[in-house]
Amino acid sequence: MDHSPAPVHVEARLRVIYGDTDQMGVVYYANYLRYFEFSRSEYFRARGGNYVELERTGFGLPVVEAHCEYRAPARYDELLVIRVHVAQLKRASIRFEYQVLRDATGPLLATGYTLHACVGRDGRPTRLPADVVKLLSSPP
Repeated sequence: MDHSPAPVHVEARLRVIYGDTDQMGVVYYANYLRYFEFSRSEYFRARGGNYVELERTGFGLPVVEAHCEYRAPARYDELLVIRVHVAQLKRASIRFEYQVLRDATGPLLATGYTLHACVGRDGRPTRLPADVVKLLSSPP
């Protein structure tokens, strides 16, 4: 069963810290996955939920697949805007898609996605809780 909502974008803002850059002064490629994680947390928060509550109820959303396509470099002290939305909401999985931009109107720096499985306390795949499906598929 696919409950994929019409995309509702949430924008998370983040200033690049020096420790996120490599020897060339460019954001180290793996940090984009951290930026994706940050924006996912902000997405849940903007929708009235959070990961902590989900975990308290015995569910987790581990990343089972991740992809990032780099288009232009980000550098120290730049303000990044990470746009995130739920692209696909299935019975036991969620796919988030991301765009990373320099400022709100700046160039597109990276795009990507993460696929998350819903698992129970035992670590086995399970159906997404109804309240999470409602949270992510209803209009804000």
